Amino acid sequence: MRTDAIRRVVIVGGGTAGWMAAAGIARVAGALPGLEIELVESDAIGTVGVGEATIPQITLFNALLGIEEADFVRETNATYKLGIEFVDWTRIGDRYVHPFGFYGVDMKGIEFHHHWLKGRTLGDTTPLDAYSLAIAAGLRGRFAHPRPDQPNSPLSKMGYAFQFDAALYARYLRRLAESWGVRRTEGRIVDVERDAESGHVAAVTLQSGARLAGDLFIDCSGFRGLLIEGAMAAGFEDWSHWLPCDRALAVPCELGGDDQPLTRSTARGAGWQWRIPLQHRIGNGYVYSSEHISDDEAAATLLANLDGAPLGDPRPLRFQAGHRRRAWAGNVVALGLAGGFLEPLESTSIHLVQSGIARLMTMFPTRRFDQPEIDRFNAETIREYLDIRDFLILHYSATERDDSPFWNRCRTLELPEGLAYKIAMFRRNGRIFREHEELFTETSWLAVMVGQGVNAAGYHPVADLLPDAETLARLQHIREVVTQTADVMPRQIDHLQRIGCTPAPLRRVS
Repeated sequence: MRTDAIRRVVIVGGGTAGWMAAAGIARVAGALPGLEIELVESDAIGTVGVGEATIPQITLFNALLGIEEADFVRETNATYKLGIEFVDWTRIGDRYVHPFGFYGVDMKGIEFHHHWLKGRTLGDTTPLDAYSLAIAAGLRGRFAHPRPDQPNSPLSKMGYAFQFDAALYARYLRRLAESWGVRRTEGRIVDVERDAESGHVAAVTLQSGARLAGDLFIDCSGFRGLLIEGAMAAGFEDWSHWLPCDRALAVPCELGGDDQPLTRSTARGAGWQWRIPLQHRIGNGYVYSSEHISDDEAAATLLANLDGAPLGDPRPLRFQAGHRRRAWAGNVVALGLAGGFLEPLESTSIHLVQSGIARLMTMFPTRRFDQPEIDRFNAETIREYLDIRDFLILHYSATERDDSPFWNRCRTLELPEGLAYKIAMFRRNGRIFREHEELFTETSWLAVMVGQGVNAAGYHPVADLLPDAETLARLQHIREVVTQTADVMPRQIDHLQRIGCTPAPLRRVS
């Protein structure tokens, strides 16, 4: 048995990030002899909770924890999510969906979209959205689980995620973590003690006078980065040049409008508004640039565009796009908002916590804290932030909107080199490459580039192996199969009721 093993992990901060870390570490490493995991949080300090919408990777995290899906959906007031609908982003009146899953069927050894591009040259102007089951089902308010046992059905490759109450999810994870031996301590941290020789954090002191010592500290303290920045001075990489939105207002409202299993993002004059339908309410928010709109004007815009009566006053949030230059410094690892922030346009906030936990468990240290492992952790973290950043910038820069100073600024951005390369490759012959297993797949890049009006001048030459008439016939057949499959899928509301939920309109708003 190793004599230098970590014996005490101290997690600073609760909320979604803290309890995800507590549950994840306890599930994977909690049985190590002598390992203690303690989470310290203060009920007096609120959590941000900007992300209630997720991407399909959340199903992997829940599976790791052994969570039964129906129980999770009931406990967190969750709904299903088949993609994100973008309204007014390319131009006012335009909309498209970034789906989970795939478009059409690959043919002749090349991606489906090359055949779709060829079809456009033959006069078939059917939008790309018509070839996605996730989109067809989402717009119809329908949901069914993927069926990998039916390889010839579009259901075989459909992905899904969830929209849930982040506070209820944190509470749910807390119960799991505590059942696995995690100890919670209530209190506000007033001092951080560092080891004089190593510079590592040795302990934190609470307002009560209690001293919590540890070997490994996980900083989930939010934007302030109490340990990673306050103690370890990790530094911050500012990306506000590319992502100028720096504020948000969030407010829930009563249920109303449609009950589609989709998150919606609607572009506004100085940013964008989210709509996240849950079983018991709708989460709403306006992410905006304070340089282009006042807080009062933003609040008025948000409140004027709700589907139901607001359930409180808009809650303000200030942020700066970017990341810590070192997410792991010494014996401190930052997760969630302590590590960085990228606006929740593509629902990546919770995923970044999840991937950080997975990365930490892959490189779980000893008390030696070997620098090569720390360097790799940091390099992979930065790479992930960069990839997501470029994908977000694509939404803003590939637009025809010129109706406000904000959109004029976004449309004329000088693009990061990697993003400019991706767009140039697609514009030539529809080529899309997924670099180094980045988070967003070829399908995701295709959805947003096409949705935002980035047009390809050509297509893969192999698509011409199919005669023109056959290409058009196959495209029509795929559309028909997608439509027919979506039409016979159960309504999401029926599925939720079947697993023991009581979604609207079957219950009163709580």
